[in-house]
Amino acid sequence: MPINTNDPSRKSWLDVPDNSDFPIQNIPFGVFLTKDDVITIGTRIGNYAVDLGALQQLHYFDGIELTDDMFMQDTLNDFISDGKKTWRMVRNRIGDIFDINNPKLRDNPKHRDIVIFNMDEVEMQLPVLIGDYTDFYSSKEHATNVGKMFRDPENALLPNWLHIPVGYHGRSSTIIPSGIPVHRPMGQTLPAGETEPVFGSSRLVDFELETAFITTDANVMGENIPVNEAEDYIFGMVLLNDWSARDIQKWEYVPLGPFLAKNFASSISPWIVTMDALEPFRVKGPNQEPKPLPYLQQKGKNAFDINLEVYIDTEKSNEPTLLSKSNFKYMYWSMAQQLAHHTSNGCRINSGDMMGSGTISGPTPDSYGSMLELTWGGKNPITLNDGTERKFIQDNDTVIMKGFCKNNSVRIGFGEVSTKLLPPYNRK
Repeated sequence: MPINTNDPSRKSWLDVPDNSDFPIQNIPFGVFLTKDDVITIGTRIGNYAVDLGALQQLHYFDGIELTDDMFMQDTLNDFISDGKKTWRMVRNRIGDIFDINNPKLRDNPKHRDIVIFNMDEVEMQLPVLIGDYTDFYSSKEHATNVGKMFRDPENALLPNWLHIPVGYHGRSSTIIPSGIPVHRPMGQTLPAGETEPVFGSSRLVDFELETAFITTDANVMGENIPVNEAEDYIFGMVLLNDWSARDIQKWEYVPLGPFLAKNFASSISPWIVTMDALEPFRVKGPNQEPKPLPYLQQKGKNAFDINLEVYIDTEKSNEPTLLSKSNFKYMYWSMAQQLAHHTSNGCRINSGDMMGSGTISGPTPDSYGSMLELTWGGKNPITLNDGTERKFIQDNDTVIMKGFCKNNSVRIGFGEVSTKLLPPYNRK
């Protein structure tokens, strides 16, 4: 089935500003609360939110096999469970409905009033009920930088890193959408020069620039997913700020790895950009040497050219400070390899599961994906636009991540994930 919505010459009868992340070629999926306090599944074109539940009730999806309440739910899980063919049919139909030459909805003001909202009239929600969350560690540049800081610089990568997509299981209960603030975490740390730990608030809170992909029901327990089929089970991608408390992490991560330093908050962008929308932006990934084992070997273009940016905004600043410009194409291990490895032991993958990329760092200092790297462990503070310095994130700072793809014909993007760091939670 062709992906008609990706036609770069296509225009919408809805107004789309120049350099918008959401032209008609995007058609992402999300969940929002309307001004009438109704939760619905929707999409976005320009600065408009589109109520897909209302469209379905008005019979705009007739001819596509959908349950009667498919888009009148508070998560995308059931829609994602329907699989790739349904995703593409629905996305193509939305593209047809909003095509500049289609008068059916365009010339029906009564229907338009029911279906279309300004973005400032809706409140974005978490798009899926995330049952399980896995975070990978798949940027060679990031892993090398961390290895240089904390281990032997001559042997920065551990022996297994070039052979498997390293990952760990995170905590889905603290995944939140953009706009929800997080509190500075409390935990155990070992102060420099001391032999006994102390309990208190983390002093080294950091962001991690990541993306994440959302899966459909992929397998039964015991079944693995071949690497050349893995993308069929990936619905789409979001931006991910996987918050970290570096001082807590340093004390606790041996011998079992990340725990409380990582599970206090993970922020995601609210619109899921589909793999179909990202198709025009495929590129070849980094050369993998040594050659992976056969079950991880891929050919062709398995990476995606997604520009990524990180900003810090302070309460005193007139404009956010750009900290980092990176790109998803730098990732050593592809999403298909991550999913194939994840299921190689028969691990079951369900609709709405989320897989984080791990921190995405590029080859140059201005493309590093964390404050840990950008300030090299706090040794090189960054001066912000308001004149203050940062080694790590301070209370009331807002971290903003943006992502977009652009070629000679079209630009599509993810919007942003924006999160304010508050002081530690005060239990009254």
